Amino acid sequence: MPARQTDTSGFPLRNPLIAGVCVIGVFALAAGAIAFLAPERESVISARAALELPERAADTIEIATVEPARAVIFDEAGEDTELTLPGVRDAEDALGGEVQPPPGSNAARALAASRALQAPLEGLYEAGPGGPLPVIASDGRRPSTAYARGFEGDASAPSIAIIVGGLGVSESLTEAAIDTLPPEVTLSFVPYARNLQGWIDRARAAGHEVMLELPMEPFDYPNNDPGPHTLMADANPAENTRRLHWLLSRGAGYFGVTNYLGARLVTSETALAAVYQELSGRGLAVFHDGTGRRGAAENAARRAGLPLVNADRLLDTNPSARAIDERLLELEALALQNGTALGSGFAYPVTVTALQRWVQGLDSRGYQLVPASHLARLRNGGEDQDT
Repeated sequence: MPARQTDTSGFPLRNPLIAGVCVIGVFALAAGAIAFLAPERESVISARAALELPERAADTIEIATVEPARAVIFDEAGEDTELTLPGVRDAEDALGGEVQPPPGSNAARALAASRALQAPLEGLYEAGPGGPLPVIASDGRRPSTAYARGFEGDASAPSIAIIVGGLGVSESLTEAAIDTLPPEVTLSFVPYARNLQGWIDRARAAGHEVMLELPMEPFDYPNNDPGPHTLMADANPAENTRRLHWLLSRGAGYFGVTNYLGARLVTSETALAAVYQELSGRGLAVFHDGTGRRGAAENAARRAGLPLVNADRLLDTNPSARAIDERLLELEALALQNGTALGSGFAYPVTVTALQRWVQGLDSRGYQLVPASHLARLRNGGEDQDT
């Protein structure tokens, strides 16, 4: 009788054919296990990648923020006692050793424009916690007029002003607003922006007048947090003033301020009136985007002796081209009815594009685009807003 075959494990192989089938089966099972486990591994990798997306997005946003084009001029920590104030020069420094071009020449006009863009102007600031704080000059000059864009137009034409805000955080959006919108469009900047003074200088050099946005407490604070130094409804006046001074000293060259959020603060007329009174005492024009209890904001302004300017329409609460076009048409109707209309929007690409289309042919339709400061004067009977 032939000897019985065995494998190396000692199990008998009764038939070579059966043994072959077993070997093939083992390989098949191994291949199936690999195929079964591979998708699971890929799904785990995908899940891990998805969990990492927020962190990667944050990194992308950090990279996209504005890199300083020049040395930072404000002391964030508040430790330095001496402030480096941009554009401030004594008359002797400004004129000493400088060849004066003939009056009326192109060089003279360029030099005058350069000096006009310097901010802060002598006499219109005092040292603040982060930089220059705006003040009314001893000769009566106010930041609301000194930094406003001059405008001479048709006094009989319906006038429309546009404020585009949220600027200074995104480099690409800020550049698009400065470079592609007409200079009559007023630009509003976030106080927390990197190189804020550089952005303000660039906007003013392009012909835009500039505003500063003040973060104010919304109803869902702190879940919806406008950022450090937010002006609060329940804060005592001294604390809100301290916060306000920090915000106002972040840059120079703005003619006025507007709110960022603030529905909760508006409900406290006493707190808001104290903020408005401080702003008025510093010679700033004050605007409101029209959100929240509009009547309460107006009451607070009256208590502070301040002529508040309210926006008539928020352009992009629905950030679609069609909705923005409808709001712009409503502004035209309001301007035709009331003589003036003010729209406020954010620097979304869709908003900037819609404004670029809308201004084409605006004159031929019988309207004029004016700076927000000019609209404030029109609504105040032709006088400066805070006189």
